[in-house]
Amino acid sequence: MSMSAEFTVEPFTDGKPGPHVQAAIEAAVAAGGSVEIGPFGTNVSGDDEVVLAAIDSMLRAAMSAGANRVTLQVTR
Repeated sequence: MSMSAEFTVEPFTDGKPGPHVQAAIEAAVAAGGSVEIGPFGTNVSGDDEVVLAAIDSMLRAAMSAGANRVTLQVTR
């Protein structure tokens, strides 16, 4: 099946994504999903296993890099 997850990593920083946001995006890319970066969130899509792995990696990377909140919406 196909799944997508949209996530927003906080705190927000003006200008460009902070290291906590970059870490989350890099983890989602490394998981192998299709990643689209938007102004207020990032979307990763693919089959269920890829997206679930991306979510796990992204959450761990974001929190390790200084995120204080990650908002996540998953759709199948």
